[in-house]
Amino acid sequence: MITVSVNNERKECSREQSLSVLLRQWSFDAEKVAIAVNEDFVPRSQYEHYCLEDGDKVDVLAPVQGG
Repeated sequence: MITVSVNNERKECSREQSLSVLLRQWSFDAEKVAIAVNEDFVPRSQYEHYCLEDGDKVDVLAPVQGG
C-alpha cells in the first residue's frame, strides 16, 4: 500500500492500480475531470496505464463554466 494526497486528503491505495481504477474508487468521473500529479497534468489517454507512487500529490480538477 502507498499513501497519496488527493485534493489535500490522504488516501491509501495499491501501487499496482491504474489512475483510471483509482478515480472510479474515489467516485470521480474520469471523462469530466483533469488530473495533475505533482503539478504535472496527466493526459487522459494515459489514465489506464498511469500508476501513482508513494507520496504523490494528486489534484482532481473539474471544469469551470462561465464567461
